[in-house]
Amino acid sequence: MAFIYYITQVQFEFGAIQLLKQECERVGISRPLIVTDPGVKAAGLLQKALDALPGMTVTVFDQTPSNPTEAAVRAAAALYKTSGCDGLIAVGGGSAIDCAKGVAIAATHEGPLKTYATIEGGSLKITERAAPLIAVPTTSGTGSEVARGAIIIVDDHRKLGFHSWHLVPKTAICDPELTLGLPAKLTAATGMDAIAHCMETFMSAAFNPPADGIALDGLERGWAHIERATSDGSDREARLNMMSASMQGAMAFQKGLGCVHSLSHSLGGVDPRLHHGTLNAMFLPAVVRFNAQADSVQKEHRLQRMARAMGLAAASDIAEAIKDMNARLGLPTGLAAMGVQSDQFSHILEGALADHCHKTNPRLASAEDYTEMLRDSL
Repeated sequence: MAFIYYITQVQFEFGAIQLLKQECERVGISRPLIVTDPGVKAAGLLQKALDALPGMTVTVFDQTPSNPTEAAVRAAAALYKTSGCDGLIAVGGGSAIDCAKGVAIAATHEGPLKTYATIEGGSLKITERAAPLIAVPTTSGTGSEVARGAIIIVDDHRKLGFHSWHLVPKTAICDPELTLGLPAKLTAATGMDAIAHCMETFMSAAFNPPADGIALDGLERGWAHIERATSDGSDREARLNMMSASMQGAMAFQKGLGCVHSLSHSLGGVDPRLHHGTLNAMFLPAVVRFNAQADSVQKEHRLQRMARAMGLAAASDIAEAIKDMNARLGLPTGLAAMGVQSDQFSHILEGALADHCHKTNPRLASAEDYTEMLRDSL
């Protein structure tokens, strides 16, 4: 049975940050905890959020790490409780938003965070008690502002997914102005994350035509504008389209993702210093080639439809086009350039096979298949 659900309220426009207090009042948040990170604070974006909340009692947790951890969630949840907060505002990229989702669980539910992880059977344990959340993305990558999931490194060092409709932000405030001037390297890495979401969810075999349409349009927008956004941080049209591609990828991945994310989640747990979006860019070509065999026996010709959205002549051109795009964006040439070594493969394989994205790939991968993808991406 197909389950199709769309999803939350989105305020999308330049200057939308000014609606933050209005949205807090609509949701019923009067004493918010803002969850953010040092980079967002240093860039002055935290202050923009604070300026949009005149007269409100606001507490700030600004120590979200680049890959959110259970320790950070614990620290923020403790601050939430001691400050008497009644809701959350996430200001930042996917890390801050995912950390805030972890706090929404930890501040209102008992036990260690891993109890609520998807692969631990924890999704149904996340209840309506979860703290209400408003998300304000400052990058165009994960789309976590409209998604039901969060990825957090728990205390035993596994990078786990947490999924519940109770974790979907009550409002997503998508203000492309907050991404103007984002550094080129971060624009490229987060932008390829958004493109990976659109591509991988579109390749998933699950029946969800609305998600397919949203993902394909998001891919077309992202692919057409990522170079412009990367080369010119002030290009408003490019920034708007990249933020839309990011949002659309996450709206669509309720279908499920696949091997790109199984590998990225696992490797990100093995080495938390590695950027998730960059890993997705590295794995995409190998996974597209792996999925081509499944696509050839399906009637929907998904790879050819992606090729058309990317302006390519044939499905067989996609993998090399992604590699070429990565090079033009200044991203690494492969995993080896990021410090990944073949002696890490066994740990990566273990995590990938257990990941919640593994079974929604259109072609089920074996350990040998994953090993070949890792070699191809090295």
